[in-house]
Amino acid sequence: MNGGQLMVVLIVTVVMIAGIVRAKMGVHRHSRDNQHGARDDAEAQRLRDEVRQLKERLQVLERITVEKENSLEREIERLRDR
Repeated sequence: MNGGQLMVVLIVTVVMIAGIVRAKMGVHRHSRDNQHGARDDAEAQRLRDEVRQLKERLQVLERITVEKENSLEREIERLRDR
């Protein structure tokens, strides 16, 4: 092996060993900071609240639509009976 090949093998070996050590120690790339978890929880709660509000609005719109259809149908029937 020449010097360049040896360097590549050493770099790959060091990276593999570092990965194993990190896995053994329980270090994760995405959980470096607890603040991120709290921020994500707050964002998830905000989104849940928004979805709940949108569902309530949808129910109101559905109720209005059905009531209008029923009242329109009654009005048409009333006019036919005249």
